[in-house]
Amino acid sequence: MATEDLQRLQTPAPESRDFNIHCLTSQRWPAIRQGVVLFICCLLIQVQCLESAATVNCSRPDTESLLVALDTVLNRSAVRPVLNLSTPTNISIEVTIVGILGVDEKQQLLTTFIWQVLEWDMEFVSWDPIQCGASRISLPRTKLWTPDILISEFMDDNRSPNTPYVYLFHNGHVFDDRPVRVVSSCNLDIYTFPFDVQNCTLTFGSYLHFSSDIHMFPAENIQHALNESKSVLQTMGEWELINIRATHSTLQTVNLTYSEVIFYVVLKRRATLYVVNLLVPSCFLITVDLFSFLLPPQNVDRSAFKMTLILGYTVFLLIMNDLLPVTGNRTPLINVFFSICLALMVASLLETVLITNILYSSSHYPVVPHWIRVIVLHYLARLVCLSQEPSNRVTVTLNPAFQEKKLEVPAGPPVPTAGQSNIPPCRTEPWPEQQVLEELKKIREDLLAIRFQVDKRLKGNHSAEEWIQIGNVIDRLLFGLYLLFISASFISIIIIWAQWHSQ
Repeated sequence: MATEDLQRLQTPAPESRDFNIHCLTSQRWPAIRQGVVLFICCLLIQVQCLESAATVNCSRPDTESLLVALDTVLNRSAVRPVLNLSTPTNISIEVTIVGILGVDEKQQLLTTFIWQVLEWDMEFVSWDPIQCGASRISLPRTKLWTPDILISEFMDDNRSPNTPYVYLFHNGHVFDDRPVRVVSSCNLDIYTFPFDVQNCTLTFGSYLHFSSDIHMFPAENIQHALNESKSVLQTMGEWELINIRATHSTLQTVNLTYSEVIFYVVLKRRATLYVVNLLVPSCFLITVDLFSFLLPPQNVDRSAFKMTLILGYTVFLLIMNDLLPVTGNRTPLINVFFSICLALMVASLLETVLITNILYSSSHYPVVPHWIRVIVLHYLARLVCLSQEPSNRVTVTLNPAFQEKKLEVPAGPPVPTAGQSNIPPCRTEPWPEQQVLEELKKIREDLLAIRFQVDKRLKGNHSAEEWIQIGNVIDRLLFGLYLLFISASFISIIIIWAQWHSQ
């Protein structure tokens, strides 16, 4: 009995099932109806937007009718010209360099004059060129939305000419071409001045809009921009345009991302002016100083000649100082070259003073120390191919020991007198032995004094000859260093010049 009651409770009645279905249907219908109405409204709005983006109807094919028709869509210049703000605006950029106004090495600035071309699309603008009578129209910038594109390296006030108009094409494409005077920072590498090649960058990007709003990309034919720049380049000065490259980049900050286009402008300096005004005169002066070593110092005042050269070279550097770069990350090679040239001139002058002093005062010098004799006369003399001259000294060895011996003078026959002659008769008596010894001692002392003076003179002459040989070795060594430096400098200049010319 209990089982039958339980089955009766679990089995619903037919009338109750129909009532539940009717209740569920009546509850779902308002929600479905609201969704359908919302979908239809969105579809109508989208169709209206598409219709407004599809075409601008002109009443007649003339400019006035086109302007009247465009007024209905140009009132949206406050926002980006997209149907959906989540869609980024693609902006292409092309740069043509018209003039290279100057490069300031001291302040690391590059001044150029460029043509900047920006192109983008307005999604809600289009018209039939046949119906409206024109495929494009120029409009003031104030009536259109324009991107806030700036150059990151810009370092001066914007003194560019004002161009108030842009082109708007029938398909909504905008063409914005304007001249820009750019004073940009550039990391100048003047190490190989004046044979230097500079690679400066111009980074274009939006100051405000993120990469999700504006997408920058360079124009497709960058080679066309290079050829056009070379054909229209009017002001170059001492610089020559070599190449222009462009690449897309993304600037990543802490929480933001910006789209950028980087243009690499490769410039080469015209080195003819600096070669003629700096290198050639310097090489002439250093060559003259080199050949001054051929002047015999014992006959010619070489020091006065070298002093005149140093004075002339110093005046030359002071006059040409404005042509030399004053700042840079590294010291230019040409400054090192000039410094070494001046140092060698001063060293050659000091060496000439030393040689002159040795020639005229070496007789008063002490004996050459042994270590100087070994280093200079043996090793350095062989290095500079200068053989040691043989000494003309004649060594005389005398026996200092003197043994006193008794001298016996034999008595000779008497010398006859000369009659009535006025000549006194010769002494026929023998000399006393003691007197003879005294005379011989005096002669011995005189001979020892003469020997001492001769030895002193011979020893002084030998020391002077060694000092003179040392001076000749130093002179030849400095001449070799001079010649080696000039040869290395000329070879380096030729190699750097060849590499610069090949670029």
